[in-house]
Amino acid sequence: MNSDVVKELKNRFDKISQCLPDENIEFWFARDLMEPLGYSRWENFQSVIKKAIDSCKAGGGEPNNHFRSITKMVNLGSGAERSINDFMLTRYACYLIAQNGDPRKESIAFAQSYFAIQTRKQEMIEDRMRLQIRMDARERLRESEKTFSQNIYERGVDYAGFGRIRSVGDTALFGGQTTQIMKKKYGITQTRPLADFLPTLTIAAKNLATEMTNHNVLQEELQGEMPITAEHTQNNVSVRNMLDRRGIKPENLPPEEDIKKLERRVKSEKKKLENKSGKLPETDKNKKKEN
Repeated sequence: MNSDVVKELKNRFDKISQCLPDENIEFWFARDLMEPLGYSRWENFQSVIKKAIDSCKAGGGEPNNHFRSITKMVNLGSGAERSINDFMLTRYACYLIAQNGDPRKESIAFAQSYFAIQTRKQEMIEDRMRLQIRMDARERLRESEKTFSQNIYERGVDYAGFGRIRSVGDTALFGGQTTQIMKKKYGITQTRPLADFLPTLTIAAKNLATEMTNHNVLQEELQGEMPITAEHTQNNVSVRNMLDRRGIKPENLPPEEDIKKLERRVKSEKKKLENKSGKLPETDKNKKKEN
């Protein structure tokens, strides 16, 4: 996502923010947020809000502090009005909605970072987006490797064989340098996965090769370690050749921060966000329930 798109999205989200008088609490109306997040139907967006509320509960939070169901009147023209359902949402609530939205939507990917941080500085939002993109790429690789392991287990390859196949794939992708050599080059302990320290581009390259192997193992009904190893090697060579044509050699790209540290930082960031977002004020209805 280029800077111009980020700037445009930032301006749209900024314009629909609200502030409670005398409370210093920023909030958004769900109906205002729906369209910028890429949803055209209220019913579909409500299901995402429900998932976000469930996430809030699962994390030990109190949904009423961040999600407030309201009814408001809208003008239909010619002086006519009707009531519609809506939600008041704190920044934390918006963040949870973005986390439970469709990450393939460009606006959702942006919102995950926009609501995650308190500042509205564009460069900090872009930094946060790069972090999120890398974590998402790593998660996709985990999932594709998990599927790969399951697929080849059904075809006579045990966990040790899966490790050997993956290692041979690394050697092909990194131009003859083994997983162990790359770990030593990056200063990674042998017990840690190499992928946790790779840049986003290399993680995506590994994932593409793995997905290609998954597809062809099923399509061609490959059986046993040797044919699957040959397939995975060729796919990594193909991906490497594609990168090489663009002047990119994966083994020469510098390592990046440990993905586990990033994940812990995001988890801590989420807890701080919940606290810093503040609480929506109690309604008369909620007060009566407590009395």
